[in-house]
Amino acid sequence: QVQLVESGGGSVQPGGSLRLSCAASGSIFSINTMGWYRQAPGKERELVAVITNGGSTNHADSVKGRFTISRDNAKNTVYLQMNSLKPEDTAVYYCNAKIPWGLGSRDYWGQGTQVTVSS
Repeated sequence: QVQLVESGGGSVQPGGSLRLSCAASGSIFSINTMGWYRQAPGKERELVAVITNGGSTNHADSVKGRFTISRDNAKNTVYLQMNSLKPEDTAVYYCNAKIPWGLGSRDYWGQGTQVTVSS
């Protein structure tokens, strides 16, 4: 069984910063892509950023230049540094890990952490 535990969410004023962390534990031999998604009230879940086990990254256009994803493979942990936060960044942020399973991979999700940007 694999678990993803997120931390670091909270409330911040516009222009502020937060750092999210997500640690994977359990029966893990390796992890392919790890990423962050978010879901705002009344909206669909959307991709924020992903990072491969080799370190290649992809960030959504809406967060480029403000958010940075990184990972520590030795700790099976992924981070999301969020700077210059805007009210429209308010959402529940979910961690995702794609773990090899048979010939493909299996998705695992964290429980979500609330990020609120408001003055």
